[in-house]
Amino acid sequence: MFERLEQLEKRYRELELLLSDPEILAQRALWQQYSRELADLSPCVELFRSYKRLTGELNDARQMLHENNEAELAELIKAEINALTRARDELEAKLKEQLLPQDPRDAKNVFLEIRAGTGGEEAALFAADLLRMYTRYAEQRGWKTEIVDLHPTDIGGFKEVIVGITGKGAYSRLKFESGVHRVQRIPTTESGGRIHTSAATVAVLPEAEEVDVQINPQDLRIDTFCATGPGGQSVNTTQSAVRITHLPTGLVVSCQDEKSQLKNKDKALRVLRSRLMDKYISEQEAALAQARKSLVGSGDRSERIRTYNFPQNRVTDHRIGLTLHKLDLVLAGNLDEIVDQLAASASEERLQEAGGR
Repeated sequence: MFERLEQLEKRYRELELLLSDPEILAQRALWQQYSRELADLSPCVELFRSYKRLTGELNDARQMLHENNEAELAELIKAEINALTRARDELEAKLKEQLLPQDPRDAKNVFLEIRAGTGGEEAALFAADLLRMYTRYAEQRGWKTEIVDLHPTDIGGFKEVIVGITGKGAYSRLKFESGVHRVQRIPTTESGGRIHTSAATVAVLPEAEEVDVQINPQDLRIDTFCATGPGGQSVNTTQSAVRITHLPTGLVVSCQDEKSQLKNKDKALRVLRSRLMDKYISEQEAALAQARKSLVGSGDRSERIRTYNFPQNRVTDHRIGLTLHKLDLVLAGNLDEIVDQLAASASEERLQEAGGR
């Protein structure tokens, strides 16, 4: 590990010199490439330098303890050694995590698909609650959202909605949200005051680029139809909505959010590419998924991952046993506490796997 860290620090110093070279400064594209590489290396190198500093201080403290004969001072030195050792061990764990291979999809934008499950109209209303939660979370992180397709119900819910989310680290933060989300509350349609349980499914797909997934136009059947919805200009008047069927796989994507048929077709193709990439990756990882259980779920989207209990103002993530009595804040978009702990659990498992190889 430390040999690799030394190599990274050496490369970091080389980049610092290159970025101050007039010849590099004159080549904008190359300068930007080196700047990105330097920024990517910076967190790891800074941790390594802190680790080396702490190791030096620890060695000095041990030398002082060896040379000291005064009991009271020795106790102080031992306390300092214990504190330095803990700090150094924490940094070493972080360095190991930094050196783990990163998921190449983490930097991608996402398509987030929410579908009402069991529970009828109540499930559709819950799907609308989840949509608001994710859009507010996106706003807090400075991400851009766009509705790709939605199928509303008469009382304000959604049978299905697809939203595109664009921003740095979108997939890395949202990838843990795929699964079945369960809600327990008294529906607005319930006159007897009984608590009902409903569900909605969430699928988070990293947006695939054209270079990621090649689609043969001959494999597509493209149908156009009139957009449906609560009303408005162009609804039920023009053939602007688009439905694309990928014949080899049977995947179907529709989009009717835009007034332009071309824009709807472009959005639908983007979703189709992402679904195809997700399908191919899921198939490749199927054998591994059966062999081991992840701390953040098996990846099976039929798995219940989280419960939202309104009477107790409670949200529970079943994958890591996390319970928070702040459901109101979570539904307002404050998801970081949950996401941070899911990410930490995933990192811990990867460290354990790396240690076992």
